[in-house]
Amino acid sequence: MEMDGLIADFVKDCAIRGMSPRSIPNYGHIPKVFKAYLEGKNANFQGVDKDHLRGFIEFLRVKRGVTGKTLENYFAVLSTFYDFLAFEGIVSSNPVLPIRRRYLRRYKDNGSAQERQLISIEDMARLINSEMDIRNKAVLALLAKTGIRRNELITLDIDDLDLVEMKIKLKPTPKRTNRTVFFDAEAAFILRRWLRIREEQNRKGIKALFINSKGNRLDRGGVSRLVIEAAVRVGLHKPESERTEDRFTAHCCRHWFTTHLRRAGMRREFIQELRGDVRKEAIDIYDHIDHKELKEAYLACIPQLGI
Repeated sequence: MEMDGLIADFVKDCAIRGMSPRSIPNYGHIPKVFKAYLEGKNANFQGVDKDHLRGFIEFLRVKRGVTGKTLENYFAVLSTFYDFLAFEGIVSSNPVLPIRRRYLRRYKDNGSAQERQLISIEDMARLINSEMDIRNKAVLALLAKTGIRRNELITLDIDDLDLVEMKIKLKPTPKRTNRTVFFDAEAAFILRRWLRIREEQNRKGIKALFINSKGNRLDRGGVSRLVIEAAVRVGLHKPESERTEDRFTAHCCRHWFTTHLRRAGMRREFIQELRGDVRKEAIDIYDHIDHKELKEAYLACIPQLGI
């Protein structure tokens, strides 16, 4: 089968597997870039060997100037693509796996800085309190106080929020097990302020908890911008740096949430439940966590920020 046809079939397979509609275009784009590279070498997907893949790494780094993280993303998608080709019997095995292990594996140096920036409780308080826009302040507070992912936040509707019980019911996603997360009185105070303003701004009458200036649902880019702008304002984000530890993004709030709950003494399985992580040990499925006990532990451990 021609290479374009294999890519089209792969994209359909991604949709059947339930991948996010947002990420599927990227799963189609990267094999096309690899296809163009192979055509310049008079090769095809079925004939790929380690030399082709090493050459592709050099092509991306030198010709395209991609960063290390982007390079990893390229090869993660290519590995998924070759898993598909192997499943369909088009290739005998996935040739990308050994290349990723040898050339794209990141090593941690003892004593090195955190790979993802971890800020202190005081810095998180400074970050949120520096924000004057109430919607942005509510977004930052919710990311810090719940540890939810950016996509989980933007898909929230007004009906998902329970201000009486101080909890949120998240939309179902493949990455999340437990869908109930809690927030505390500090976050509730900011959310109530935002809801009063939202009522006036929601000209289109949409259900989204967070809306943008045009009255539409706040999107991923909007969340990223407001987080980074706040982090730049208080000196926690250096846009010119390529070092991960010099950059503060929405996902750093999840990192902060997890680390500081752990430092406050919360049980590991409680943190996993709040994060919605998949339980990896077979015996874990028998560990039923009472939500009342979970909420009490959360309120006892979540850092107070004076917001």
